[in-house]
Amino acid sequence: MATIRIPPVLRPSVGGEREVSADGGDVGAVLTALTEAHPDTKAQIFGADGDLNRYVNVYLNDEDVRVLDGLQTAVGEGDTLVILPAMAGGQ
Repeated sequence: MATIRIPPVLRPSVGGEREVSADGGDVGAVLTALTEAHPDTKAQIFGADGDLNRYVNVYLNDEDVRVLDGLQTAVGEGDTLVILPAMAGGQ
């Protein structure tokens, strides 16, 4: 089971938790398990095409999954996923 660290903006969708656990053999399966357990997170994590939303970054043990194998990146027992929404704005 992987640990998923939840950013403050998504915490209301997971009952206020900072971390949740989910099963899955790869990043996509773990995130899908998260969205099945907490449906309000789905639109925030995945786009209509089923890929990660472009403004969401996901790290597996401090490595950006986009530079690994994306949603097909293997996840092992005890791994940690971190979801980070991209920040924009400023002047």
